[in-house]
Amino acid sequence: MPPTGIPSKSGRRRLLAVATSTAVITGLGILGITSASAASAGSLVGAGSGKCLDVANGSTADGAAIHIWTCYSTVASQRWTLADNGQVQSQGKCLDVVGNGTADGSLTHLWTCYDSVATQKWSLNASGALVNQASGKCLDVQSNGTADGSRLQIWACAGSANQRWTLSGGTTTPPTTPPTDTPVTNPDLGPNVSVFDPSMAASTIQNRLNTVFNQQVTNQFGTQRYALLFKPGTYNVDANVGFFTQVAGLGLVPGQTTINGRVHVEADWWPDGSQNATQNFWRAAEGLAVNPTGGQDRWSVSQAAPYRRMHVRGNLALSDGGWSSGGWISDSKIDGQIDSGTQQQWITRNSQIGSWTGRNWNQTFVGVQGAPATSFPNPPYTTIGQSPVVREKPYLYVDAAGAYRVFVPALRRNTSGTTWAGGNPAGESISLSRFYIVRPGDTASTINAALAAGNHLLVTPGTYNINQTINVTRADTVVLGLGLATFVPQNGIVAMRVADVDGVKVAGIMFDAGTTNSPVLMEVGPNGSSTDHAANPTSLHDVFFRIGGSIAGKATVSLQVNSDDVIGDHTWIWRADHGNGGTVGWNINTADTGLIVNGDDMTFYGLFVEHYQKYQTIWNGENGRTYFYQNEMPYDPPNQAAYMNGSTRGYAAYKVADAVNNHQAWGLGSYAYFNVNPSVVNERAFEVPNKAGVRFTSMVTVSLGGTGTINRVINNTGATVNSGSQVAYLVTGP
Repeated sequence: MPPTGIPSKSGRRRLLAVATSTAVITGLGILGITSASAASAGSLVGAGSGKCLDVANGSTADGAAIHIWTCYSTVASQRWTLADNGQVQSQGKCLDVVGNGTADGSLTHLWTCYDSVATQKWSLNASGALVNQASGKCLDVQSNGTADGSRLQIWACAGSANQRWTLSGGTTTPPTTPPTDTPVTNPDLGPNVSVFDPSMAASTIQNRLNTVFNQQVTNQFGTQRYALLFKPGTYNVDANVGFFTQVAGLGLVPGQTTINGRVHVEADWWPDGSQNATQNFWRAAEGLAVNPTGGQDRWSVSQAAPYRRMHVRGNLALSDGGWSSGGWISDSKIDGQIDSGTQQQWITRNSQIGSWTGRNWNQTFVGVQGAPATSFPNPPYTTIGQSPVVREKPYLYVDAAGAYRVFVPALRRNTSGTTWAGGNPAGESISLSRFYIVRPGDTASTINAALAAGNHLLVTPGTYNINQTINVTRADTVVLGLGLATFVPQNGIVAMRVADVDGVKVAGIMFDAGTTNSPVLMEVGPNGSSTDHAANPTSLHDVFFRIGGSIAGKATVSLQVNSDDVIGDHTWIWRADHGNGGTVGWNINTADTGLIVNGDDMTFYGLFVEHYQKYQTIWNGENGRTYFYQNEMPYDPPNQAAYMNGSTRGYAAYKVADAVNNHQAWGLGSYAYFNVNPSVVNERAFEVPNKAGVRFTSMVTVSLGGTGTINRVINNTGATVNSGSQVAYLVTGP
């Protein structure tokens, strides 16, 4: 429970909403819920045990137990900050006494920091004792314990060894957020960002574009990352976009940055000349107006290649003649026609288009003005008139005075079309001075210190090997990546945890599993989260996950969402089916499940999950909604015995838990390609409870090339796909 006088979970959310309009706002947050500036930081080592003050299981959840444990220099839960206001903080939360206790034997735990709560205030005296302000008693190891796991309590101060602590690791001052906006006109965005100005010679810009493309054209499993950014103005260039490259305008709206030429993706690099775009992954175009050469641009991509806030003053082709397996368009305007060509599936959200042509298996439109009407399965178009709740991806821009800022678009409900059709979009503009700029060479410890001090994060292009969990603990924090910035967890840690707080935005980040198995790569809210975030949900935009391919990565679960009301806004969760030598195989890049949703009221737009070894997606929360789902089952089960769910052949691509009463999904495709052993069978693509509140609309299953069998579409309904009949449609179920 929260400290006395602090509202319950739901009440606290309402208090914060009111406080933002009345309280004094500082660089550290809303007054009353604080992260005070640090006096010193390090490990707290007990004199009686030689062991470190630690949060049980490395948890960041309110109520996590405090104990002692063998000291490890890389463990974030053993690093404590002694703040100037008396708080003792780990991972952004405070050492606190359970129930505001003052009696001998009152246990301690971790809890959200409140500046007004006396049981969260401590002083380190000359003898090394941590004295609690509320009780005047000392932090004490129960029963003079020295074993790992011995709990911490408060007790009358006696000067004994089990009450004495040494701060080890030196004094550090984490970076702090300025109390007021400070214009930033010439930021250091690291070595992998190029910023172009309209005063630069076109040949200079073109040379840089060509250099990056030539390096990245086939570099799908390298560690290089790039962002090519255009300040407002007009440019006569051709931007061919390769792997791990983001091309973006720095205007507040697309029309402020115009390309006379092309911003395009081709499939020319495919070795056999087939123009196959099924591996054109990991790239992005954002925030540009394009006057395309010859009246047509091309974005021939597959997964993880977002096309956002673009204005094409002409036509747009989505394929290059060979097969393609994308993709995503949002908050964009295409004046002419979009031709999907060979695209197997596609989602377009909150956009405006002149017209659409092309059909294959699954084209889904949500909140798109000019979209074709629903006609699934002939042609397989599924059209939903409005997005029920959505927030567009945050982005970097340069204002009229030349200062860099990050724009966070406002939450919108029941909308269609772009955010910028009527002029400047609604939302919040944040000075770059409030961001810690993460550059190659920065460590997880530095990143966590910046977050603990109240900063947002701008993560510049690079591949970051992290040895601590990145903990996002404050409401409304923005974590924005450029150039598909990538975190690689080391030693089996969780790469990122987001607390159960309002309004966190994580965007443009890739998580690449390390070679030691992680239990989960990204966790949104701790287990048991139940706070209502409907008024200000956390949102994930262009957040991608990869298991294997570049390295022999392993992770049991890629993304687990425990918080309520979260918005998913385009993600590809991928266990690799191909990659560098020795990085892919049934017993090499192991991974059970791509996505687990435990929170209620989650809305997901553009969910791509592929090749996991058990259920691809498990949905346990109530009132979930998915708009577009694309899946391929694992290619590589060696035999049927290796791919059994009890007595059931294989695992469903999308499992809604039996206890769920309400769940809706539109535009879903699941494909089988069992190329290691074509005799393998998956019993069904979608497995859901047969209840009135559970409804799937517009489903397709495919046996790719007739290699493998899916016996049923949903539960025990729908036709079999195999070598004899490769495509099956079902309009609704179960």
